[in-house]
Amino acid sequence: MVYNEELAEKVRELLQDNDGLTEKQMFGGLAFMLNGNMACGVVGEELMVRVGPDNYQEALAERYTRPMDFTGRPLKGMVYVEEDAVAADLDEWVNRGAEFAGSLPPK
Repeated sequence: MVYNEELAEKVRELLQDNDGLTEKQMFGGLAFMLNGNMACGVVGEELMVRVGPDNYQEALAERYTRPMDFTGRPLKGMVYVEEDAVAADLDEWVNRGAEFAGSLPPK
């Protein structure tokens, strides 16, 4: 599994105060879960963020994002955020993922 360890550590630090935080290897990277629901993760040099179906098109309209297409077809509600945007807006993107995951019932 290859993912940016430095980026993963930054995400970990941003999420550390959330209850129910766990990490799981998935999608060829590292996913950060809140109460069993994926919030975001790191795959290669990119951040993957679970924004949810209602915020999906809005997130895709932003610069440096693209559909998460790990399986060859887009996963609705999930986006990849390219390295350039991650450097400038990491906390905003991580918070978006945490907010959506926090809106779901615990697993």
